[in-house]
Amino acid sequence: MAKPGRLPNFRKMYPEASEEVIEVLKETEKKMQYQEYDLKAEQTIVDAKNHRVTVLSSREDSYERLVDMSIQFEEESPSTEEQVFQRMELEQLHRALSSLSDEERHLIQKIFFNERTERDLAEELGCSQNAVNKRKQRILDKLRRFLENFLIFSFLGLSKRSANVEVSEREKNPSFVL
Repeated sequence: MAKPGRLPNFRKMYPEASEEVIEVLKETEKKMQYQEYDLKAEQTIVDAKNHRVTVLSSREDSYERLVDMSIQFEEESPSTEEQVFQRMELEQLHRALSSLSDEERHLIQKIFFNERTERDLAEELGCSQNAVNKRKQRILDKLRRFLENFLIFSFLGLSKRSANVEVSEREKNPSFVL
């Protein structure tokens, strides 16, 4: 291997090789030099005329060098807060689903978890596809209201009972403020 920027004399090294082979060797050597010297090593450029030294950092760094420099990497896993919120959302979704009647839960389960079409369910239930769609929309509205109530109460830090008391207080006294 030659020094960076210099190509060996392949004609001298391989006198019996064809011109095509020599060209391939030159191209390969250029690529190797690029990989070894240009990409991985930082370069120092000295400008004697202006008395300046410029350091070009390498374009590729090792993990160990970055750790030594105290570079922090973004974590790919969700943060603790995100995990807690996800768990709370899942718990509320389970509560919302368990608040449904057996028929409503069955319909939602078939459509969203078993990936059945409304048309298939309409045939199974002996009704129109439009009726299944309306039932699904009513159930989704019911779930949406349940989850919105949870979000409102948890945001305010209130239980449902204390929220009802405060609502009745506001109705009696419009100047009542939370």
